[in-house]
Amino acid sequence: MTIDVGSNAPDFTLPTDGGGTLALSSLQGRKVILYFYPKDDTPGCTTEACAFQSALPDFSGANAVVVGISKDDQRSHDKFKAKYNLAFTLVSDADGKVCQDFGVWVEKINYGKKYMGIERSTFLIDEKGVIRKIWRKVKVDGHAAQVLDEAKAL
Repeated sequence: MTIDVGSNAPDFTLPTDGGGTLALSSLQGRKVILYFYPKDDTPGCTTEACAFQSALPDFSGANAVVVGISKDDQRSHDKFKAKYNLAFTLVSDADGKVCQDFGVWVEKINYGKKYMGIERSTFLIDEKGVIRKIWRKVKVDGHAAQVLDEAKAL
């Protein structure tokens, strides 16, 4: 399945931090910033999460909710959220199905070694569940601000 701008975002129901669950479809009526990241509490992922956290009031003002997703389990998400005072939902995609559905589970190369992993990516989904903007191979610096500008313009 290919995900492109204009596609309906694939729905999912997955476990979240705090022992809850989240269905993407339950967020219709608001814009959704769905960002995929490789691993809790690693340098790039922490910087990205903290940038989204800092901009959270502005996202709320744009009628947008931020949701982070990785393959980490709920316990890992709970620790990560507590350590950095993150106030947005972190979703656990332990089996990687949602990562595959969104096309972010890819072959990566690090020091010549090939492996499968999450490509840092962000999807801006409108109030009706349609993908309006996709960022792939995200560079963390300035990314949250770019996403916020697009969310405000939508």
